[in-house]
Amino acid sequence: AEVHGLTSNYLPQTVQLTTLGGQNWGLPLDADPQVFFYRKDIFTQYQNPEPTTWAELRTAAQQLKAADPSTRLGSFFTDDPSTFDAMAWQAGAHWFGTSADAWKVNLLDGPTQTMTAYWQSMIDDDLVRVEPYFGQQWSSELQKGELAGYLGAAWSAGSLKSALSSESGDWAAAPIPTWDGRAATGMLGGSVFVVGKDSKNVAADVEFSEWATGTVAGMKARIGSGISSIYPADPALVAVAKSGFNTAFFGGQDIFATFSTDGAAFRAGWTWGPSMDVTNTAIADVFGKLTSGSTVTQALQQGQTATLADLKNRGLKVAPR
Repeated sequence: AEVHGLTSNYLPQTVQLTTLGGQNWGLPLDADPQVFFYRKDIFTQYQNPEPTTWAELRTAAQQLKAADPSTRLGSFFTDDPSTFDAMAWQAGAHWFGTSADAWKVNLLDGPTQTMTAYWQSMIDDDLVRVEPYFGQQWSSELQKGELAGYLGAAWSAGSLKSALSSESGDWAAAPIPTWDGRAATGMLGGSVFVVGKDSKNVAADVEFSEWATGTVAGMKARIGSGISSIYPADPALVAVAKSGFNTAFFGGQDIFATFSTDGAAFRAGWTWGPSMDVTNTAIADVFGKLTSGSTVTQALQQGQTATLADLKNRGLKVAPR
């Protein structure tokens, strides 16, 4: 069911992502910006400053590896392309768009190629681990201090705190690096309430959705466990989310201030494709072979091919590139 007149309180980027054909179709609960989490103690030990640019992140990776060959700055996840999707978004990529009644698809536009080359060089120079997300190997490396950083999202703060209680006080959160050091981010995760056309009580469902996503009581109910670190799509509820999360794990750092820096800097204009499951599955198939000769570029090419085939199978029109 279409949602009318309930969107003015939410971040405009989230409204844009839930709008189609000039009409809004859902109410966003959270809009999680990418965040760079890092081990303060390891960075301090090797005198690495908090990186604000991708170049500085690469320098930190080189220095950490040189100082301790068993340590890496972070990971490139082979089974979860959403992290790379968000970085392409941050760089200014536009994978999907429309022209009249046809879809435009370009997973290898200029900004994406710049980000692809960066991460391919990080992989080729062995400056990051290439491994599955939240896998046993990744978790073990975090626990042993063999990973000094993690490119995650606002929600990841809760995951880190739950998984690494023995490292309480060692971690910090920083805005994700950018090419020029000015705040910009893509969205890594988020959720939205949508009322289906078969709902038996549309008005009640919309009212509940508004309560869940746009009220203090709704947000408190969502974060009641004290584990969640989601960044609300309604900026007025950030203080509520902040009050429900104990930041002792981060040495008392105001991590929600960091989230707000990135949350205010979502790049506008990103459009998700109509079959992102197909797109990301195809990309992940090649990401899983990066340690055996495949490349990040090949993964994006396969994602493009699979996406175009799927759109045509669905009977959707595709505009020429």
